[in-house]
Amino acid sequence: MARSIRIGNAQGFWGDSVDAPARLLQQQPDLDYLTLDYLAEVSLSILARQQSRDAHLGYARDFLAVVAQVIPLWKSGHQTRIVCNAGGLNPLACAEACAALLREAGVDKRIGVVTGDDVLAKLKGDGSCPNFSNWETGAPVSTVLDSLVTANAYIGAAPVAEALGQGADLVVTGRVADPSLAVGIAQHEFGWASNDYHRLAAATIGGHLLECGTQVCGGISTGWLDLADPAQMGFPVIELGEDGGLVVTKPANTGGAVTEWTVKEQLLYEIGDPKNYLSPDCRVDFTTLTVEDQGNDRVAVSGAAGSAPTETYKVSATHRDGYWAHGTLTIFGRDAVAKAQRCGEIIFERLRQAGYDYPRKNIECLGSNAIAPGVLPPRDSGEIVLRVSVAHEDKEAVERFAKEIAPLVTSGPQGTTGYAGGRPRATPVFGYWPCLIKRDRVTVKVNVL
Repeated sequence: MARSIRIGNAQGFWGDSVDAPARLLQQQPDLDYLTLDYLAEVSLSILARQQSRDAHLGYARDFLAVVAQVIPLWKSGHQTRIVCNAGGLNPLACAEACAALLREAGVDKRIGVVTGDDVLAKLKGDGSCPNFSNWETGAPVSTVLDSLVTANAYIGAAPVAEALGQGADLVVTGRVADPSLAVGIAQHEFGWASNDYHRLAAATIGGHLLECGTQVCGGISTGWLDLADPAQMGFPVIELGEDGGLVVTKPANTGGAVTEWTVKEQLLYEIGDPKNYLSPDCRVDFTTLTVEDQGNDRVAVSGAAGSAPTETYKVSATHRDGYWAHGTLTIFGRDAVAKAQRCGEIIFERLRQAGYDYPRKNIECLGSNAIAPGVLPPRDSGEIVLRVSVAHEDKEAVERFAKEIAPLVTSGPQGTTGYAGGRPRATPVFGYWPCLIKRDRVTVKVNVL
């Protein structure tokens, strides 16, 4: 029988339950590894703002609270190793902060640090890279060069495997691709070659099922309303075999469900072309998969087919793109939709008369099926939330917009309420700018503290 390992995930994004990692370790004490995924595309923009105020920051500080909660479990004998991308823009500072917590608690654990995903200097033109262009629009990098804030390549599993091979009990990375956290664990444990693409594909599927936390256990699923005990929804665990065998499950006596349906929905989540899912470690064909519900919250996934990865890494870059703000009012009573729409139009007419133009603006009548226009037919309602939004390169223009919402309290229609929150604030906008970079232009380093 093929040897297998258990990998859990208890963080689907930066902002997920800070108590979940320790709780999952208590619920499933036989976990070999725990992965924690903190980085969405917008996360690095937020971290860049933090680091601009303090050079020692730039990582997900929530992770320190996670480590503090895990320390008592390690002291009591838990041997679970943790792999996370909480390092963000500053993996070394994150690792050093974790090391300080461990020293203070008298816990002897080695910390692996993966760096090198930051390629901002290359995009800004250090001469070592060819010209870059936006992956989606084709626009050259020169259009955003002066406003670039971050640029991080989605690196793969190899450095995670290397850090574990050097004895790291905790691996802290920057922008490692989400599934690669699990793939790196598998490569370390099973010694898979970098061209063993079918097995790497199986681990990539496992990492993809894990990466969004409770989603594969029923979170945001079609049948969410029918789930048992959603307040205590379990976080996922995979059993991954040396032969590439894969079973998805969750701890016993937790809420939610792992079924053929929840697994298939997560398989299709954010994958693009199902015949050609691109990761740094391999390409994966999802159309060859077989999903078998074994009952008792256990679902087997087999048939993963992999092939060689591309010669490039995806880069998630962000740039300053002006400021934005939105304000809301609640309109109730007869003709609420028409009244709310007119209120939005009044705001922009007053701004036009004051000399302000907003190429990016939006009026939404929430409650009239306005969130996804065209999906559901418009409807009138006796209670509407008016949401008016603008974005502009000039902060002063956004601040001027914020002053035009409150006057509708007395000059708007009868039935206007919901104005106690004060004026909205102008908030910086960070635009997403994806591109590609040749693999040989990215130098990844692994250190173990």
